Amino acid sequence: MSDLHELRKQALAGAGIDTLAVRAGQSRSAEGEHSEALYLTSSYVFDSAEQAAARFGGDEPGNVYSRYTNPTVRTLEERIAAMEGTESAVATASGMAAILSTCVALLKSGDHIVCSRSVFGTTTVLFTKYLARFGVTTTFVDPIDFTAWQKAFTPDTRLVFVETPSNPLCDIVDLQRLADLTHEHDALFVVDNCFCTPALQQPIKFGADLIVHSATKYIDGQGRCLGGLVAGPKNLVDEVLGFIRSAGPTMSAFNAWVFLKGLETLRLRMDAHSANAQALAEWLLAQPQVEKVYYAGLPDHPGHALAARQQRGFGGVLSFCVKGGREQAWQVINATRVMSLTANLGDAKTTIVHPATTTHGRLSDEQKLAAGISDNLIRVAVGLEDVNDLKADLTRGFAVIA
Repeated sequence: MSDLHELRKQALAGAGIDTLAVRAGQSRSAEGEHSEALYLTSSYVFDSAEQAAARFGGDEPGNVYSRYTNPTVRTLEERIAAMEGTESAVATASGMAAILSTCVALLKSGDHIVCSRSVFGTTTVLFTKYLARFGVTTTFVDPIDFTAWQKAFTPDTRLVFVETPSNPLCDIVDLQRLADLTHEHDALFVVDNCFCTPALQQPIKFGADLIVHSATKYIDGQGRCLGGLVAGPKNLVDEVLGFIRSAGPTMSAFNAWVFLKGLETLRLRMDAHSANAQALAEWLLAQPQVEKVYYAGLPDHPGHALAARQQRGFGGVLSFCVKGGREQAWQVINATRVMSLTANLGDAKTTIVHPATTTHGRLSDEQKLAAGISDNLIRVAVGLEDVNDLKADLTRGFAVIA
């Protein structure tokens, strides 16, 4: 790290999140480039055999091999750490790679996870099917039932995992209260901050030990690349990095460069996503074909007041139940012409999906019931289009089932 880079880093200490999103972590080569450089190289040349040995042994800082050291990726990691308010961060190939790497690096056979039952379906599958093969057990609980959290802990509990807001029902977890409980049991508190990003929520301020992201979503913002991130104290992040170095679920330099460009507009986009989602959620409440709307920005949402305390905005994802069942939900989705029928979220383009048969389709009927994933549930990740056009698009669908 150059002296000038260190001076820039010191100058950004205490800077606002908008400034950090544009400036944090940036270093310049001898060429003096203004935009972040894209380092498309697999390996690096050393000045001497002695330097190579020192780099590989960790005695000298510097690049070794792009599986775990790349200047473009490092810039993204430093920027995310600055925005989340953490000491360190490491990038991975996808959001699920971030969760897997965290668990493999920090858990061992016989350890126990307590997890919100309102999480991305693939997270549930990872815990129950794959980690279980290696002797790691998981208990799933209602995210807003604090008594259930208290009862779920065992002497072997090592990690607590939550999404807040949750996918897809927008449940809000009391981060500080759960962090305190977790630490009473000497466990690690991990928060998936994908729905809010650091632009709307910084879980570290409420006691989280580690924050994970699917950078694929809002951090990119345009549905271009896959990536994940883990942020937290250096000692824990270094453990995750050690696994990534050995196993290789690495973020590419190109993807990191794309995410850096996405971060520059993150705050503006999250404000716009939130405003559009709020307007659409309020409109959905008045539609006779809608049975229930899940969005924390609505005053009657059970987590509304808590979300207002923990978050700077309510985010861009909402869900709603239509009157009827799977057939009616599919009819509404199939009648839309503006929204994209895809399971991704966090895009400038609004997406619509049927969770029970896609994002949570691998869950058993019992797991879906426990998580509140009904056949008449539709998830909308509200994009940046004119919200009146989104209302008109859903009206097409509602006309079919009227």
